[in-house]
Amino acid sequence: MLVHSRTGRWAAWGLFGVLFLPLFALPLLVVVAASFATHWSGAFPSGPTTANYASAVRGESLQALTTSLVTALVASLLALTVGSWAALAGAGLKKRGKRVLDALFMLPVAVPSVVVGLAVLVAFSRPPLLLNGTSTIVVLAHTVLITAFAHQSVSAAIVRLDPAYEQAAASLGARPARVLWRIRIPLLLPSLTAAAGLCFALSMGELSATMMLYPPDWMPLPVRVFTATDRGSLFGGSAVAVVLMATTLLVLLAVSRIRTKASYR
Repeated sequence: MLVHSRTGRWAAWGLFGVLFLPLFALPLLVVVAASFATHWSGAFPSGPTTANYASAVRGESLQALTTSLVTALVASLLALTVGSWAALAGAGLKKRGKRVLDALFMLPVAVPSVVVGLAVLVAFSRPPLLLNGTSTIVVLAHTVLITAFAHQSVSAAIVRLDPAYEQAAASLGARPARVLWRIRIPLLLPSLTAAAGLCFALSMGELSATMMLYPPDWMPLPVRVFTATDRGSLFGGSAVAVVLMATTLLVLLAVSRIRTKASYR
């Protein structure tokens, strides 16, 4: 920590505990506790059981988890490809051009995601691009929503790159394409993996736009959580939510390990 005195460190940890526990940890702990409960006893869930997880990892819930994983994976790959390509292309633009490019990519983030869902629904509900009622429109909406984060992450990493590596490669006769694949992309690999993890997590938790677009046979897990709690199945919905959180964390941990290895290449 940057606080060097013992009193300052204890004060910092105390402030962290006061802010973190009630604002972040406690709500999540309540959801975890509710996933093992059958009813409420006063202000706390009670009636310990594991039956909620029996239905949370099979049947429609398992299918929804698979749908979320496929959607997040495809959307993240698309967002990372488009965002990285735009960041690399935009690095050669003048300052004003970069601002315009950044504004275009940040526009979907500047408006509520339900507006993005409506825009995608209106845009792709008529021929020749009739995607309404398909899984493709859900993946497309997720891609639109998360591409900005990939673009910003890679753009920030490009600014921090040392140009000496590229200049040395170019002086030795390397073509621009070879410099890109052998120099720039390997140097950007830690940032690319971090951006992929962020995009995946955001896609896994996306609800508002998905609610407007998903067909009956392509229900992601956040929608499953919402519909379960909306029908009054609070404890079953909590178990599904814990499965969603655990799956996302496991994938993020795997991405973090890949990023660590990429940093030490």
